[in-house]
Amino acid sequence: MLVASNRGPVSYEVREDGSLRAKRGGGGLVSGLSAIGPDAGALWVCSALGDGDREAVRRGVGETGVRMLAIPADVHADAYNGIANSVLWFVHHMLYQTPLEPVFDAEFRRQWASYETYNRAFAEALAEEAAEGAAVIVQDYHLALVPGMLRDLRPDLRIGHFSHTPWAPPEYFRMLPDDIAGQLLRGMLGADRLGFLTHRWADAFTACCAEFAGGLGDTRIGVHGLGADADFLRRRSHEADVTERMAALRQEIGEGRRAIVRVDRTELSKNIVRGLLAYGQLLDDHPEWRERVAHVAFAYPSRQDLAVYRDYTAEVQRVAEEINERYGTPGWTPVVLHVKDDFARSLAAYRLADVALVNPIRDGMNLVAKEVPVVSDEGCVLVLSREAGAYEELGEDAIAVNPYDVTATARALHAALTMGPEERAERTKRLVAAATALPPAQWFLEQLQSLRAAV
Repeated sequence: MLVASNRGPVSYEVREDGSLRAKRGGGGLVSGLSAIGPDAGALWVCSALGDGDREAVRRGVGETGVRMLAIPADVHADAYNGIANSVLWFVHHMLYQTPLEPVFDAEFRRQWASYETYNRAFAEALAEEAAEGAAVIVQDYHLALVPGMLRDLRPDLRIGHFSHTPWAPPEYFRMLPDDIAGQLLRGMLGADRLGFLTHRWADAFTACCAEFAGGLGDTRIGVHGLGADADFLRRRSHEADVTERMAALRQEIGEGRRAIVRVDRTELSKNIVRGLLAYGQLLDDHPEWRERVAHVAFAYPSRQDLAVYRDYTAEVQRVAEEINERYGTPGWTPVVLHVKDDFARSLAAYRLADVALVNPIRDGMNLVAKEVPVVSDEGCVLVLSREAGAYEELGEDAIAVNPYDVTATARALHAALTMGPEERAERTKRLVAAATALPPAQWFLEQLQSLRAAV
């Protein structure tokens, strides 16, 4: 069995003395692959992402069960930033400001050629490594062309692809150039089976195929809603470093105050700015909450090599500072903002949360919505965007919001803060059950079993 993804389970850095230091990755895929055991003959094919990774490949240093591809840095940059993150991500999350973008010009075509080269490198490595009839599970929008390319090279393989993002509806997908849209769909349809996080995204893909590719052909579609790893989260959230950060965070919030918590990357789709504006609206509409609540907002920088992301991160900081200047008092900071990534501090915030705010414009799943109820010490109320994939599983027991409606989100925050303890506890219990229904290891094995059954 083989897994292919842009980011692998390990990364390397070059120490001052020239030696290499390996850092193990986390996340659902790493947990999932560990579920099949060390004797399964599994191989993970990934890209060398930085200088340390490329040096490891050059020296022939590697982890057992991992093959890292030294794709030229300029090709990777074009494929990853130019196409995957600046075109495909924007299409699937419907993020374009269409009066000005996208512009599919000669530069786009040059970068698209790099995306093809990048996908072909993966397809050729997988074809070279795979045993007869092996199962190959390709991950995400970075590698949308790999299934079709691999099918041409190795028709004997069982090929799956899993999309961790939403899929754009036909009326948005059609903004791509016709040949590119067709190439993407044909690439995906090279798989025996395609997996999506929700029925909504699977249905959107099916609709695109019906309109632009003449249907699905022999490819089967499945839905696997990745859940939270409850055992890991509960264990990790009670370790000493988390307890230390809880004490520091409680001091920042102020003793006895309620906590509205959000933890996100400063990704454009996460809608952090409107969440802050909604909190400011809450303080306007309900002055009784002033000095009685704090908004704990962890906004960890993402994709800072792209100007639009740097600008967005700066806007998050500006709006938070504006709220603090307008409402703050000597003993109360209304917004407790942190922009440096710290997993232990995130877990501390989860434990302290009275309300979790998850209001993305559009999100494939959003695991934070599933993780906070699992970890929260006293149970929490989830304010959840109806545009998050998690809404399909959690919407019934959350307070649903339109992510664009700041006024309604402020009302939802007030409703969450005033919810009685019995209802809050009951909702949390049901949220946890839904959030942990398909933990990472089971999620991965379910895909593998479905792929084997599909052929």
